[in-house]
Amino acid sequence: MDDAERLQGGPAEAVRDPRLFEEFYRRHVDAVMRFVARRVDDPHTAADLTAEIFLAVLDSAHTYRPRLGSETAWLYGIARNIVSSERRRVVRETEHNLRISGRRLLEADDIARIEDQIDAESPGRRALAALARLPDGERAVMELIAVDQLTVTEAAASLGIRQVTARVRLHRARKALREETDVKVAETNSRAAQASSMGAGAGTPDASLLHVARGEA
Repeated sequence: MDDAERLQGGPAEAVRDPRLFEEFYRRHVDAVMRFVARRVDDPHTAADLTAEIFLAVLDSAHTYRPRLGSETAWLYGIARNIVSSERRRVVRETEHNLRISGRRLLEADDIARIEDQIDAESPGRRALAALARLPDGERAVMELIAVDQLTVTEAAASLGIRQVTARVRLHRARKALREETDVKVAETNSRAAQASSMGAGAGTPDASLLHVARGEA
C-alpha cells in the first residue's frame, strides 16, 4: 500500500499509526472545533472538548462504518456525547475552581484563535437556542441536519437510530417550529399594527427560528 492510499485510511487505520492519526486529526479538527464552538462559548472549554473528542476516537475507531456516513458525521456523534457529558458535569459542578484546576494552559494566540471561531459560530448557537423547546429526540436530529449540515442518513448514524425514525423526528420538529414561527409572526403583526397606530416601531421574530423552521439554517 503506497503513502497516498495509507493517508486515505479511516479511523481504524489511523489509531494504529501515529502518522495516519496526525493526518486524520488535521483532516477533521476544524470541523470538530466548529461543532464545539456552536455549543460552548469559552475558548478553554472548546479546546478541552476538542481534545477529548479525538482522544475518544482511540477507543471508538472500531465503530466507524463507512456505509452509514462520512467520518465527519461519525465524529459529530462522538462530539455530541462528549459535549452533552460536559453539560451534565457543569450542572453538577458547584465548585468552579475544579473546572480550572488541571486544565492545560492556552497561549494568548490559541485563545484568540478559538475566540474568533466561537464568534464565527454565534449564528449556529442562536439557531441551537431556537431549538431548545423541542423534545430531546427531535432536537438532536434537527441540530445535526439544520445546524451541523449532516444528511438524514448521517444524522441517523450519528444518533444510532434508523433513517425512518430520523425522518419522522425531523418532520415533527419542522412542523413544531413552523407553528411556533406562525404564532410569533401573528403576534409581531399585531404589535406592528398597534405600534403603527401609535407611531412606534415593532420587533420581528427571531431570524434563527425562521431559518431553522424553513430548513435554511
